[in-house]
Amino acid sequence: MPRSCRDCLPMMPTELSAVLPARHIQEECGVFGVYAPETTDVAPLAYYALYALQHRGQESAGIAVNDDGVFTAYRDVGLVNEVFPAERLRSLGTGTIAVGHVRYGTTGSDNKRNVQPILVNHYKGRMALAHNGNLTNAAELRESFELDGAIFRTTSDSEVIAYAITRERLGAKSIEEAVSRAMDKVKGAYSLAVMSPRKLIAVRDPIGFRPLCIGEIEGGWVVASESCALDAIGAKFLRDVEPGEIVTISDKGLVSDRSHCGHATAECVFEFIYFARPDSVIDGSSVHVARQRAGAFLALEHPVQADIVIGVPDSGLDAALGYARQSGIPYGMGFIKNKYIGRTFISPTQAMRENEVNIKLNPIRSVVDGKRVVLI
Repeated sequence: MPRSCRDCLPMMPTELSAVLPARHIQEECGVFGVYAPETTDVAPLAYYALYALQHRGQESAGIAVNDDGVFTAYRDVGLVNEVFPAERLRSLGTGTIAVGHVRYGTTGSDNKRNVQPILVNHYKGRMALAHNGNLTNAAELRESFELDGAIFRTTSDSEVIAYAITRERLGAKSIEEAVSRAMDKVKGAYSLAVMSPRKLIAVRDPIGFRPLCIGEIEGGWVVASESCALDAIGAKFLRDVEPGEIVTISDKGLVSDRSHCGHATAECVFEFIYFARPDSVIDGSSVHVARQRAGAFLALEHPVQADIVIGVPDSGLDAALGYARQSGIPYGMGFIKNKYIGRTFISPTQAMRENEVNIKLNPIRSVVDGKRVVLI
């Protein structure tokens, strides 16, 4: 049977609440990694990829570059272009492997301290980790690690994952084996880009909550939260990382470990509704098409008599177009968006989101005045 929009949006909010307990706004970030042994200029690749992923996080940005095992990193709060002006990007130097991260904060978060990628010094080698997601057993693991002598510098779930991997490296033959062992302990949503002195590792949780894909560039590979980041750097999309898969990229090429695959999967519905860019493809489904089909289903399930269909820019526009086409009601541009205002949902506080939306959107009165309006 052909995939329907319901196939693209497999879990409704009530179903998600049974899986992820409501602690705070769930973490949604952008991660990127590049392994390119035939070039030494990976920092600009990470920069442009993070720029393409900026919609996934506007609070902080960071890049770590690996030059033959020597790590150089910079992380700070702000947008990608604010954190990395030209001179600072050049200060990262040369290298053949890099990981990057953009983040939006949650209520009460320590913004500066929780900026990623997380860097770890260990006698078996350094590690840099970029994480998108939330763990459901983070508090339990953190308490267990602290009682065993661990000292945490951040309040994020990401450091719990980093510590779990580092702890498993003591008895593991390789970092990818340590990652696999850590996956037996951490539960919840996580897509990871992990950099060791010689390898780049991409990891997706067994449920597949958060997206992660693999691309190919000349002489190397990249991993990213969304395929739009691959387009931004001229990489060819290869495939999505499978739920539960560990992909290790090194001088041996691309090696896949599927020992954690095979579980029931469930994507985050908000990726298709809001977070992902419409030009991205997630798990074989075009975000643009999925939103249009969602609007079409809405028109079938809730038909109304109206004069015009409008959408809230930007993520609501595709759904509004789908509703209009299915219903036969004319589509119109009812809002003008201030292009200098970023995403308001991912501002840290409700007060900030309300203030920003007041200057972000303004109705075009001549389009909607005196009309029966369907607002998507």
